[in-house]
Amino acid sequence: MSPVSLLLNIIWIVLGGAWMAFGWLVAAIIMAITIIGIPWARAAFNIAAYTLFPFGFTAVSRDAYTGQEDIGTGPLGVIGNIIWLVLAGWWLALGHVITAVLLAVTIIGIPFAWAHLKLAGIALWPIGKIIVPTN
Repeated sequence: MSPVSLLLNIIWIVLGGAWMAFGWLVAAIIMAITIIGIPWARAAFNIAAYTLFPFGFTAVSRDAYTGQEDIGTGPLGVIGNIIWLVLAGWWLALGHVITAVLLAVTIIGIPFAWAHLKLAGIALWPIGKIIVPTN
């Protein structure tokens, strides 16, 4: 991780990253407890780590990254994302949007608000995503 990414991630944690990562962890734990929700829990744990340190990384579609479709990027992934959206995605996205609006009030907060808006999109449709380093 570059020094700039490290600095941005430290500021990010203070400006809403920590509490949103906590929200992702809560969603992941709830999904894991249900046993049926383990596939969603895995995705939520991965994105919780991404939510804690978003600078220097990016989320991309797994099939675009690997060049082949798998169970999470095909029709079952769409069904899984719809279930996720109903159970947890909407409130995580809402948390990211509210945080983004609060951060966008200041000029310094605008880049962090933009990162929260990107995470809100991922919150709505996380299955089939992979977190990779930004080049």
